[in-house]
Amino acid sequence: MSNQPLSQIEPASTSEGLHETVEKAADTSRTPTWKRLLRDPQAVITLAILLVIFLLGVLTPFLTQHGPNESDLQMVNAPVGTPGYPLGADESGRDIWTRLLHSTNTAAISALIGVSVALAVGVTAGLVGGYFGARSRALTEWTFNLIMTFPGVLLLIILMPVTGGDYRATMLIFGVLLAPGIYRIVRNLVLGVKNELYVDAARVSGLGNLSILGKHVLFVVRGPIIIATAFLAGATIAVQSGLAFLGVGSLQIPSFGAMIASGFRNLYIAPTQFLWPSLMLGVITASLVLLGNSLRDILEGSKPKPVKVKKGQQVAATAVKDPTDPATDSLLNISDLGIAYKSPNGSLNEVVKGVSLQIRRGEVLGLVGESGSGKSQTAFATLGVLPNDAIITRGSILFDGQELVGLTDRQMGALRGKDIAYIPQEPMSNLDPNFRVGAQLVEGARAALGISKKEAKDRILALLKRVGIVDPERTFNSYPHQISGGMAQRVLIAGAVASRPKLLIADEPTTALDVTVQAEILDLLRDLQAELDLAVLLVTHNFGVVADVCERIAVMQRGVVVEAGSAVEIFQNPRHEYTQMLLRAILDEDKVRTDPPVAAFSGGMHT
Repeated sequence: MSNQPLSQIEPASTSEGLHETVEKAADTSRTPTWKRLLRDPQAVITLAILLVIFLLGVLTPFLTQHGPNESDLQMVNAPVGTPGYPLGADESGRDIWTRLLHSTNTAAISALIGVSVALAVGVTAGLVGGYFGARSRALTEWTFNLIMTFPGVLLLIILMPVTGGDYRATMLIFGVLLAPGIYRIVRNLVLGVKNELYVDAARVSGLGNLSILGKHVLFVVRGPIIIATAFLAGATIAVQSGLAFLGVGSLQIPSFGAMIASGFRNLYIAPTQFLWPSLMLGVITASLVLLGNSLRDILEGSKPKPVKVKKGQQVAATAVKDPTDPATDSLLNISDLGIAYKSPNGSLNEVVKGVSLQIRRGEVLGLVGESGSGKSQTAFATLGVLPNDAIITRGSILFDGQELVGLTDRQMGALRGKDIAYIPQEPMSNLDPNFRVGAQLVEGARAALGISKKEAKDRILALLKRVGIVDPERTFNSYPHQISGGMAQRVLIAGAVASRPKLLIADEPTTALDVTVQAEILDLLRDLQAELDLAVLLVTHNFGVVADVCERIAVMQRGVVVEAGSAVEIFQNPRHEYTQMLLRAILDEDKVRTDPPVAAFSGGMHT
């Protein structure tokens, strides 16, 4: 591991020719989407068909010698192969080939307008309704339920006098009517994806809601949106054709529906007139659906499963800290903090009961307790990422003189990732599997520091080297599944200290790692804490970890701090029976009493 101080770090250079064999054997998830698309025969065939059809529509002026409404009475019902009329002429003497190409353009424009409006309205409302609180969801639900009550095709026919028979205006209205379907798909997907640990990690790193929605949420739910888009494009073309078949709209606009209606009237005289537009309409809609299925399969290759509850923070009451209190000179001062959850009968069940903690600048405090003791809830309250159903019932959290309880998510976002950093318990779950490691670290650094992309990359590469990663460039360009758990934890540590925060909250940072890697991570945390003079809140159940790095200890049981003091005092003379029980369960009692492990944790203490 490098011992070079962070202030003297120089960006790591790229190692040419290193690990070429490994790079060549990389997982298919690193293969560009267009290459995976070309490997799917169904996608290639359907895409080729659609490209040929719509390209013919674009080249219509060069492929025909007649206008779409140009009639020649001498060519009424002309058969296939007539000179100048390759597919014959209809009942009015109009060239079927010309009208077919113009109808293709009408279908393409209809699909673009209808689908674009549906996506713009449905996706936006779905993201808002799924990601934000119950009020936003209730408002969007009511709006789209109302839209769904309208009889679609009938409404389009009724509004024809308003649209003037212009199919483009009609398709714009139809796009709004299609939006509820997209909205429901997006909302349901977002409700699951927003619970991912890597989304919470992105919020903790300082990213705003728009950045998270645009990159981490929308990117993951894109597959179902694409398949729905393909169906909607086919539906839009079919509805436009259906309205034209009924004679609703301008008679001067060529469309598949108008051609099918003309062929249907002339079915027993010239049956092929009915065949060409029907065949073209069927091929287009079928190709759109099959292409959408192929794209969905390609883009949804490795969709993560939601594993965490919702985000958010509610405050029922706040006890503001008295500025004359001597404890207010601490960097972090938690006073009489209470956190509760509603039980099924509506009463509040308090899980954190009047916790008070103080952490001075440059100090390492170990918050120790068994699972369910409330230590992680206390840390999450400090970060402002408690679940939506959590309620802060009382107390105060002062950070560097600023009250955190009651701040909005945007106000907390200005602190998270910059002044308060976080190292999670499960490193692999807190890295987005869809993006390379470097891209995620650069994104967080830019959000926290406001620096350029190049500056952020140089800084991250230097930090990756500092945290003991042998080949920073390769790790920077790797996906999370291509690195080990210990390396992932080092990556998250590098991202956490990139902004030189004042407070670092480490939630069980070694739990998911083996013993050897745990020791290395603890050494790294101790070194970084000394170099940057960080205040550290270390949440753990392991007294061995506490002995290695902590100066003071607070022991929690059932939401209450039962004992607090210096590490030496706690190890030499634990007063509370719960602390004594924890020590007996982990360490040899006689050795603790006769030979206190001062040397073990003196490296993390300031003398």
